[in-house]
Amino acid sequence: MVLNLFILFSSILNAQDQEKQLAKADQSFQAFAYIDARAIYLDVARQGYSSKNLFQKLADSFYLTGELEDSVEWYEKLIKTYPEDLNPEYLFRYAQSLKSIERYKDADKIMDQFYDITGNDIRAKSYINKRNYLDFIEMQSGRYDLFKLNINSKNSEYAPSFDHNNHIVFASSRSKTNKDSKLHGWTKMPFLDVFSSKINDDQITLEEPVKLKGKINTKFHESSTSFSRDGKTVYFSRNNYSNNKLGTSKQGVVLLKIYKADLKDGKWVNVEELSFCSDDYSTSHPSLNADGTKLYFASDMPATLGKSDLFVVDVLGGGKFGEPKNLGDKINTEGRETFPYISDSNRLYFASDGHVGLGGLDIFVAVPEESGFSAAFNVGKPVNSSKDDFSFVLNEETKIGYFASNRKGGKGNDDIYSFKQTEELITSCQQYIEGTIYNSETNDSLPEADLKLLDANGNIVTETKSNSLGRYKFDVECETEYVVQTELKGFQPKEITYNTDDIFEFAHDLSIPLNASDDGDKLLTSVAVNIGDDLSKTLQMEPIHFGLDDSSISPEAEVELQKIISVMKKYPDLKIEVRSHTDSRSSYWYNKRLSVKRMRATIKYIVVEGGIYWRRIRGKAYGERRLINKCKNDVPCTEEEHQENRRSEFIVRK
Repeated sequence: MVLNLFILFSSILNAQDQEKQLAKADQSFQAFAYIDARAIYLDVARQGYSSKNLFQKLADSFYLTGELEDSVEWYEKLIKTYPEDLNPEYLFRYAQSLKSIERYKDADKIMDQFYDITGNDIRAKSYINKRNYLDFIEMQSGRYDLFKLNINSKNSEYAPSFDHNNHIVFASSRSKTNKDSKLHGWTKMPFLDVFSSKINDDQITLEEPVKLKGKINTKFHESSTSFSRDGKTVYFSRNNYSNNKLGTSKQGVVLLKIYKADLKDGKWVNVEELSFCSDDYSTSHPSLNADGTKLYFASDMPATLGKSDLFVVDVLGGGKFGEPKNLGDKINTEGRETFPYISDSNRLYFASDGHVGLGGLDIFVAVPEESGFSAAFNVGKPVNSSKDDFSFVLNEETKIGYFASNRKGGKGNDDIYSFKQTEELITSCQQYIEGTIYNSETNDSLPEADLKLLDANGNIVTETKSNSLGRYKFDVECETEYVVQTELKGFQPKEITYNTDDIFEFAHDLSIPLNASDDGDKLLTSVAVNIGDDLSKTLQMEPIHFGLDDSSISPEAEVELQKIISVMKKYPDLKIEVRSHTDSRSSYWYNKRLSVKRMRATIKYIVVEGGIYWRRIRGKAYGERRLINKCKNDVPCTEEEHQENRRSEFIVRK
């Protein structure tokens, strides 16, 4: 009994101790001291303690410090042990972590679950729309030759930039002297300073780094830099430290800000915080465009879609700036978009874990458009890997550039690599519609068929003929609606509506069977038709009547509508307007609504059953406004007379 009481008492003490440990770890975690927190979480977990909060924080302590492969075990335990009411963000992080160890099939299964739960999440939709992302990345890959650099240390080097004076400037946490013992609480590494290395004659290798002179480096973090074209102005990231004072947010956290400095007598002076920065959100990783009029940067300021977004601000001169503008959801996701670099041709390179990639942060490029930037294109291997790849810069004239990565085989935590671009990237979504024209009865291929590609408004984009094997091919744009029209003497013409998707470099197989013509297809060949004519009269169709209070297509009406369909197939340029009418019984507005239903039912039948492109047909609903006999309100009429007014007309408009 005494032994049992002792064991129980010891268990209570252990549980209390564990709770105290976890509370201490949570405090460190909230202050972003993930490594301090991790040691406690690991100790508690090894004692057999299990909870949703423990597994979440333990996995995140690895994930948020870029050690994704070590987070897999704990995200796996979290999701298997506590599947109910799980924040879907942990599914996304788990998928990213699985990619870091190249378990792409498993990652895709988790992303399917993530999509099922979130639906409208930009990252989820991007994944669903690019299910073949590995194929595209493989196609994009091999366009860079990589080189290791001698400037890397056992700690961390990243964020290279050009100073336009034949130097590369970068951030490094290499120890400054033997007396440097101050470590950053979040990473347990020395604080970052900014260094410079001269570019050698080969334009790839760098000389021994030296620290920038002047007022830029402090005892806290400095990192990403961007220089004006004349090399006399620099924008850079730093912890919130100005005038020898350290600023904190309302939560007591030291965040990042962008600063500006001037070069005088070889030293950087006049350090100023930019006006749009704040103690309560981070602004970092500046990149100045070629003419110095716009500054791109990353931030989690209000209006941010995800963990961090990319913004742009106008540089107005005199130390003034415009209002920062979010680059929008073509670029930004609910994840991390960071380390922007704007090239001389205004291409935007950036790192993201929200767009579909190989794992961790991947580098993407977006090309300038009238309304901003194009969709983001993964730059492929070997620049991208299953680990974090980021802070990409490129001299477009020499095709030489630099980026950072924490991939295996490096010297330190993050290393800088140089590269030479050997081939242009795919930066447009090109697709093709191709196939064979063949006889639907004999399956024989049909050469010399006339094909037209029309846009959504019915305008001809291009024309071609099937070759001797019956083959044809159209170059098309992604995510666009087209109509393919096919004509060949002795066969019924055919038109097919086709929507392309956003799969890069994809060929859509659209083989088209044609039916042989017969005498019944020779409608209108000897009858002149003018704009405004009613085809029902030209074709001597039986009137298409509707039952009282009814908008359904009767079997008798189907026979007549097939005549309209046949004519529209034979004459692909023909466009019509369907006009629907009711009799005068019931109220005016009731009849108006009823005629709308009848008009829509008629058009739907022609489009769905006849395969006619919907833009060739429009409709109007007149209700009781255009009666063709005396049967107005309160005028006695037979049922047959009322039925004459319940009709559809098919007016030629082109």
